[in-house]
Amino acid sequence: MSTLREYLSHKRTALLARREAPAAGPVPLHAHVTAEGRSGIRRVRIRDFQIISDSGPDFAGYDLGPTSPELQTGVLGSCVTHIFLIKAAELAVPIDALEVDVHADYDPRAQQPGDSGIPVYPHNFRYEVLIDSPATDEELARLHAEVERVCPILNLIRNPQPVSGTVVRTRRDSAAVG
Repeated sequence: MSTLREYLSHKRTALLARREAPAAGPVPLHAHVTAEGRSGIRRVRIRDFQIISDSGPDFAGYDLGPTSPELQTGVLGSCVTHIFLIKAAELAVPIDALEVDVHADYDPRAQQPGDSGIPVYPHNFRYEVLIDSPATDEELARLHAEVERVCPILNLIRNPQPVSGTVVRTRRDSAAVG
């Protein structure tokens, strides 16, 4: 049976090899999302993978997948976990088990008229790392500081980027043409 420490050794080898390779430049990211028929689920396609996002029954959904705000907490948890593994491999910090719990607040009342003081986005993100490691407190503090410094999604949430959007009409409803 493979252990997390064995994985970290493999991760370190891959990390060092990646650093030796010539820099490839920015990596374009792409997700394609469709709203589906009678259920209204959102099918998120990224590379060869798909994730279903849905609303709960209280918002005309079927609870077939997490909501977008819930996905955001999962994305943050996945990224923090992965960066912990990368940095543990880089810094040679042994880890026997690693779990990350992420919490945030989201209030759907923010979308209602008159509740302008409520943020329309998930906020108050916080995470807790549960780690089993023989490393010293100082080594774990250094590891945590490195994760905080370089985790892409953590830093995106802390330092939002501008986002632009466009609407492209793909088909005109003949009944709407007058």
